[in-house]
Amino acid sequence: MSLYLSSLIVSHFRSHKIARISVDKRPVALFGPNGAGKTNILEAVSLFSPGRGFRRASAEDMARRPEALGWKISGVLHAPTQTHEIDIWSEAGAARQLRIDEKTAPQIGLGRVARVLWLIPSMDRLWIEGAEGRRRFLDRMTLSFEPRHAELSLTYEKAMRERNRLLKDMVRDPHWYTALEATMAEAGVAIHNNRLSALTQIEAAQTDAVTAFPNAFLELTYSDGPLPTSVDELCTALAENRPRDLSAGRTLIGPHRADLIGTFKAKGVPARDCSTGEQKALLVSLILANARALEHDFGAPPLLLLDEVAAHLDADRRAALYDEISALGAQAWMTGTDTELFDSLGDRAQYLEVTEDAGISIVKAMQ
Repeated sequence: MSLYLSSLIVSHFRSHKIARISVDKRPVALFGPNGAGKTNILEAVSLFSPGRGFRRASAEDMARRPEALGWKISGVLHAPTQTHEIDIWSEAGAARQLRIDEKTAPQIGLGRVARVLWLIPSMDRLWIEGAEGRRRFLDRMTLSFEPRHAELSLTYEKAMRERNRLLKDMVRDPHWYTALEATMAEAGVAIHNNRLSALTQIEAAQTDAVTAFPNAFLELTYSDGPLPTSVDELCTALAENRPRDLSAGRTLIGPHRADLIGTFKAKGVPARDCSTGEQKALLVSLILANARALEHDFGAPPLLLLDEVAAHLDADRRAALYDEISALGAQAWMTGTDTELFDSLGDRAQYLEVTEDAGISIVKAMQ
């Protein structure tokens, strides 16, 4: 079973006025000079997943300048049991819209037909920066297994924003909080359980794999101690914590306070203390483990988006990465400045040259 794009049309998106790409299910290597528009193609593919894409940009920011007419991305997506025609677009900065097989669909609908994982340069500092980035990384992994996770997160965040508004206004009447805290507790426990389930699947995928990349031990922690694991317990904890939350003007317990702690398993060294190369290798390992787990859970490996990943690996590690991608049968979209970075892939991949002329990106398939 495979999951892949055979056609991608990008119109007035970022630096691309129009790009028409036809590919098969093999990995796709995009090469060309910096600033030519390679990453913009990967960002377009990332929008085939629920959420705002890997740059987390607004629909308005994705529009090509100076026209700012809006943009459209169309693709033919081959899923394990069905082929889908997908259109994603925004008109003049308006919210993104989605159509699957000519029917309007919510963003969560993408999670039912596709799985997309990515590794981009901004993630290289994941282990040494704040908890927010690691939470986002964890939730992307979780979303790949459970599409409803995004809806639960939105429900929780909406209720928390309302509760925080009451706290900032120093509202003390408990009746204002009861329904909001019940909603937060129900969604919050589900979010926590989804995260734990995802980590279990990642751990199993690492344990069973023969890989050239180091395994990581992942642990979900909370800054204020363990999170209550039942809806009633979390609801009670939120109520009991109101005095402290009133002083702070915000909610101080809940799944939004989680952190993901990574450890280089073989060495027992926290990921934050590893070398830059080791941190990168751990990230690659987790993306591959996530992909292997999805092959079992979803029935096919996900689309992989690897931006400039080859440039940060030595020749042996690059070859090992390509071998593992090929063994998975994943359609990986990868970028690099030169074809030499993809030499060990040979004819296992297809190659697209991306250049730029007068501010317009041009994509050309290579024979």
